[in-house]
Amino acid sequence: MDEQNFWGRLVPLPTAEARALPTEHFQQQAAIEVGSSFLHCNRCQTDCEKSRNELPSGDYYCRTCLNLGRLDSSMQLVSQAEPNAFPPALNPLAWTGELTAQQRDCADQLQRGFQTHQDQLLWAVTGAGKTEISFPGIAWALQQGLRVAVAAPRVDVCGELYPRYQAVFPTIPIALLHGHTETGYVYRQLTICTTHQLLRFQAAFDVLILDEVDAFPYASNPMLEQAARRALKPMGSCLLMTATPSLRLQRKYQGRTAYLPRRFHGHPLPQIHWRVAVRWRRQLQQGKLPRILRSLIRTKVHAQQPFLLFVPRIRDLDPLDRYLHRHVAGPPCWETVYAGDQERISKVERMRNRKVLFLVTTTILERGVTFPGIDVIILGGDDRVFSVASLVQMAGRVGRKASRPTGQVDCIVSGYTKNVRRARRQIAQMNRKGARANV
Repeated sequence: MDEQNFWGRLVPLPTAEARALPTEHFQQQAAIEVGSSFLHCNRCQTDCEKSRNELPSGDYYCRTCLNLGRLDSSMQLVSQAEPNAFPPALNPLAWTGELTAQQRDCADQLQRGFQTHQDQLLWAVTGAGKTEISFPGIAWALQQGLRVAVAAPRVDVCGELYPRYQAVFPTIPIALLHGHTETGYVYRQLTICTTHQLLRFQAAFDVLILDEVDAFPYASNPMLEQAARRALKPMGSCLLMTATPSLRLQRKYQGRTAYLPRRFHGHPLPQIHWRVAVRWRRQLQQGKLPRILRSLIRTKVHAQQPFLLFVPRIRDLDPLDRYLHRHVAGPPCWETVYAGDQERISKVERMRNRKVLFLVTTTILERGVTFPGIDVIILGGDDRVFSVASLVQMAGRVGRKASRPTGQVDCIVSGYTKNVRRARRQIAQMNRKGARANV
């Protein structure tokens, strides 16, 4: 048995096996507390009805965190205190890039927060370089022998962050934890994980960075918020990062917010151009596309211009895919992507490596993934699935590289709705603030 697996973690074991462990080294608690009518899960802190969660054996289990492995009342959650057993990291940061003056101000503020055990919010526009801004603070924490985690709501974001952190911290072994990783858990000083994986930890991290905190499934999810708080040590520091914070977050972190309204290359955020196609939904159901969408796709394919085509719902993918197969000449130069797609990660890689020209996708790719030099088309931007934050994030996929800091964002709507107006207004407002900050 490797004791490292228990450091700062909640490891489920059968009760008999857990009871055989020395009590002076291991802490234990019931995995599921059984009451007269309700159950309480000590991993996800969920209460549920006994009658709906009974196993044939007579034990009870938790449905809420079942995707992390079944937890039932015949088990104990076993842990050991986090010892921070890491070798000295003298010069862990090997990044050769350079922060702008505004980025440096934010980076210094974040590092001071880590040093003084403060929770903070980094509010930076899409493409401002949030990840790079975090490098100096993380390097300081690693030099102090602290344990650090970077957590994001979505697997795609973790997949993008992992190689970037590997490249800039080459001497630091890094763990990557999410539902699709094939390797098991390993104890590391720096961990990249999905926010759901935080349910497995307890008082493990001195510094916890939560990226894209306004994204599903983390946003407004009390279970994941509790998991993040429990994964952090009592004197640890939590940094929240996003380009589109909710009003609740803005108010909660007033006075503890590092704010960056300008992209690192100094160019403004691309504005959303709205195009009206009143009957686009009916046309799609009939196997057709609105004229403006046909024109946009034809132009970009002819020019070999990479792009993302966002649709509001999974059911919109198949008719669009069938239309493209009928009307786009040559071998297919696109893929369809959605949250439950088992090939999603490989499809994103093919897009990144220019093996396909464009992806037709749901909101799963609205944030956290970067494709250089792309345009964006949003079909049905007035659908209620697309929040203001979603529209801003989708537009923010464009113009992220200094080599092509501009691009086109087209939003096809059946009517010019409130969310589209608000998204355009927010982008214009951030550009005005960014222009003032750049003076």
